[in-house]
Amino acid sequence: MTIRVAIRHKTIYSFDRPVSLSPHIFRLRPAVHCRTPIKAYTLSIEPKNYFINWQQDPFGNIVARVVFPDKCQKLSVDVEIIADMTVINPFDFFVEDYAKDFPFKYDALTLKDLQPYLELSEDSPLLIEWIKELDTSKRSINDFLVDINRATFEAISYNIRMEVGIQSCEETLTIRSGSCRDSAWLLVQALRHLGLAARFVSGYLVQLTADIKSLDGPSGPEQDFTDLHAWTEVYLPGAGWIGLDPTSGMLAGEGHIPLACSADPGQAAPTSGSFTFDKNPEIIDDECKSEFKFNMSIFRIEDTPRVTKPYTDDQWN
Repeated sequence: MTIRVAIRHKTIYSFDRPVSLSPHIFRLRPAVHCRTPIKAYTLSIEPKNYFINWQQDPFGNIVARVVFPDKCQKLSVDVEIIADMTVINPFDFFVEDYAKDFPFKYDALTLKDLQPYLELSEDSPLLIEWIKELDTSKRSINDFLVDINRATFEAISYNIRMEVGIQSCEETLTIRSGSCRDSAWLLVQALRHLGLAARFVSGYLVQLTADIKSLDGPSGPEQDFTDLHAWTEVYLPGAGWIGLDPTSGMLAGEGHIPLACSADPGQAAPTSGSFTFDKNPEIIDDECKSEFKFNMSIFRIEDTPRVTKPYTDDQWN
């Protein structure tokens, strides 16, 4: 049975004076290759006076380009999504015969199309040394992907990092910790160094509480949860883009809702834009103070009875 959920993501930028907003790019709509069934989507923006154009960027992501003609003191972006948490088998794919085992080489035409996702942006000594420690022996491509994803998970401890931007692979491997986006970028670079096309993904992660407690391991979150997240996708001939989540060490499933995928993390940011303001000539080094707030929530709007969560006594009555 499917659990239908409503996700709400609200972001507010407040300024201490009227500001002029540059054209903003919002990458907050589920990607066309999202495997989780999306039943409804809304995007609400304030100030209300704006011009919006829905576009596709060079990577095929659906983005909203918004122009604000008037000055304002608050920018509010409110996203609502209704999705069916239909269970997805992450291994439900087939690959071309020549790509069934690692390592393999892409055919000439595919290789040409994948060039942006094979670019080696980093080649620090520590990254090269870590890649050498990975098991790159010949085996099925599925086993290899599971192993490299788990190796990244075991090597990098997760922390919540509020600073903008991505750590370099060298820094992540030096301190052995990072946010989800840092682990995702490390895995992207490792896969590329090993000849596999990979891209960076930003999106929503949905985790629902289990109906029953696990008997032989963690039972997951105590309450339904959603947040912005980042992971990696690798291209397999015949299967297409396959999601790997190095933060959990698992493949992407129904709880991973991609918003933007790109060859470089900067081109997958949920929001891009800037602002200008009129400076006070009487104040030296006058600066405009801004405040950033966001809130994410999730609730079940359809939760039908099932084997692990049957009808209650009241429902039977």
